[in-house]
Amino acid sequence: MMEQQEASQDIVMTRIGQAMMLLHGGDREEARNRFALLWSEIGEEGDALHRCTLAHCMADVQDDPADELAWDLRALSAADGLSDERLARHQTLAVRALYPSLHLNLAADYVKLRRPEEARAHLDRARASTDALGDDGYGRGVRAAIDRLERTLRAG
Repeated sequence: MMEQQEASQDIVMTRIGQAMMLLHGGDREEARNRFALLWSEIGEEGDALHRCTLAHCMADVQDDPADELAWDLRALSAADGLSDERLARHQTLAVRALYPSLHLNLAADYVKLRRPEEARAHLDRARASTDALGDDGYGRGVRAAIDRLERTLRAG
């Protein structure tokens, strides 16, 4: 039974990855449609890793900054429900390594919404959690994005 459950979970992550490929290929509308279909399948009470990943992706396809914020908040909430053991079974990042990116996205959302105090708070959380990042492309990319947003906030 556990193997069947893990196989079906892998299918969900594969489907999320396929929709991300559409997004990166420039088909934002189709990616949004597929993410929405997946969300309707897994729902608010589905697997926390799926909800976190999918909400994180769904935020990227929103046109309205308030909608983007709502999805990023869902991603953070789902991440809070994850465990390292759950992630390790699927060979993904440790839970702690998700937080710099999640808080960075929230900070960027608040910048777009002209709410600098909230932006600063999440940017500070993002920076404080970077010790969980590796010295790899992902880690360097997140750190660089934090630095860029820091400069944007300072410039006002």
